[in-house]
Amino acid sequence: MNAIIALCHFCELHGPSVLFHTQAFHSREPQGLEAESAEESGSLASFLSSGRRSRSQSAASSTSSVSNTPKKSETCQACRSVPSGHPGFVSKDPDTKISYVSSQYPEHPQLFSIVRQACVRSLSCEVCPGREGPIFFGDDHWGHVFSHTFFIKDSQARGFQRWYSIIVVMMDKIYLINSWPFLVKHIGEIISKLQDKAIKVYDQEQNQCPERARRMNESFMAPGDFFRRQRGGDHFRSLVTLTKDDGLFKWLHQWFVWVLKAGGNRMTEKLLEGPPTEDVLIDMEKQEETEEGFIKINTKPMPSTDQPTATEELRQTSPPETGEAGAEGDTDSTAPVFTSLRHFRQVIGSQGFHSIAHHILIGNQIIIRGEKRATIESIINVLKSLLPMGCCRMVPYSATYEDSWKCNFLGLPLVAQIPAHVMSSEYYVIIDVLSPAKVKQTSEPDVFFQYSFLMTTKAQLPEKGPAILQKIELALENENLSSAVVDACLVSLKEEWMNKVKVLFKFSRAGSRSREDTLKLLQVLEATEEDTQMLKFWMTGLSNQHRTHMLSSAISTSPPI
Repeated sequence: MNAIIALCHFCELHGPSVLFHTQAFHSREPQGLEAESAEESGSLASFLSSGRRSRSQSAASSTSSVSNTPKKSETCQACRSVPSGHPGFVSKDPDTKISYVSSQYPEHPQLFSIVRQACVRSLSCEVCPGREGPIFFGDDHWGHVFSHTFFIKDSQARGFQRWYSIIVVMMDKIYLINSWPFLVKHIGEIISKLQDKAIKVYDQEQNQCPERARRMNESFMAPGDFFRRQRGGDHFRSLVTLTKDDGLFKWLHQWFVWVLKAGGNRMTEKLLEGPPTEDVLIDMEKQEETEEGFIKINTKPMPSTDQPTATEELRQTSPPETGEAGAEGDTDSTAPVFTSLRHFRQVIGSQGFHSIAHHILIGNQIIIRGEKRATIESIINVLKSLLPMGCCRMVPYSATYEDSWKCNFLGLPLVAQIPAHVMSSEYYVIIDVLSPAKVKQTSEPDVFFQYSFLMTTKAQLPEKGPAILQKIELALENENLSSAVVDACLVSLKEEWMNKVKVLFKFSRAGSRSREDTLKLLQVLEATEEDTQMLKFWMTGLSNQHRTHMLSSAISTSPPI
């Protein structure tokens, strides 16, 4: 996530100030920061080890001094984070060659000005009603800012609380807006933990010496005496003192690194060649809109941990896949899984695959029962590649049967009961995956060597299947084609036949047509009558955008009455 995240504080003596920040350096990025001298073009190690910066006492070391940085005399304990001479914190990600550096101020003068400007605005004019909560502001010149203001309890402060904010600054407005739900959730967690730490300290201090009662009983003083007493006491305390946590800023560094890394992994750019396909349009329509009016991007679920891990070397880990809510099953990691459509065809046999694929293409419900949940989900994952995305309605694993209008791919435990009307219908196929009673050691390379598959259906399929099925089987039979080439063939075939579906959809909405007219159109499309059932089912997978466009164009071209 190409952004800077910072903790800011409103000091009653010095005003808004940047307390702590974290930013990412890509490879040898310090060289690309438009350094003012040759010494600033060193590596990250020299960037961190150099100690010539004359700044406040808590920033990570640097190679030069910046004139617009606050001097030591212009700050107090409340305006400082890490101690004087502290080199700051660094976390390195060897996979992406990104180093995350935390210090009090950004090293580059221009970045310091941008963060400083965002800090002042977040703690002065750009605030929510009640002065607590998230807000978005910014422009193309000073950058766009996500700001979350909050209060920290302090028994010695005016009003018994101090005002802070956590800001995320970046130049990409769209990216930041789409990261709003993610930032609100996880920065809110950071703030809650900070407030909990401070409340414990506040309660302890109030129990020992109630500050509110002392102030109410305090005798009248002249304004000058009151001011001298305020200046003489320890009323501008640091955040470490307020929380009694010496490792607070190390903990904040870990959180800030995790937010930057996880925020960057949430969304990736895709290169679209030509107009968007139906699968792309369907994927866009599945995106949810939040209450705030932003688009919720479909991404991998983030691991829910109490505290992120940011060590000297970061390793990206894939979060565990989550199944349907309430579903239980054997999640044994040693369960055999299917890796591709070709692998499934080799195990199930060419005849069995032909029947299952035919049922899938014409829209019959595929019910897969077995003891191993991972095996069932892998079967569904490879079989769904036969259909366009808009035709796939999946429940990878459920404890009970789900109706066909909810899903055409359904995973069930082996003991699940199937309703009688399903067992007697010709629109359903049941595949039972029977595990061996005892797995024997064998030299057979196929992990499904001892497994058996039982297919049950009342449907009577025609001898000749859809034309696309024949081409799919030819591609799978050709051992000279790699898995990547087979996948590309499937995408090409699906897009070719979805274009035929679009023509048939427009034809059917243009008015009542005879069977003869339909057969003539199929002949033009190089389709046969055996393809009709498949084309009708695939018509249900058209995107809403395409349907609306077709219907509106049909209305606009219809002759007036």
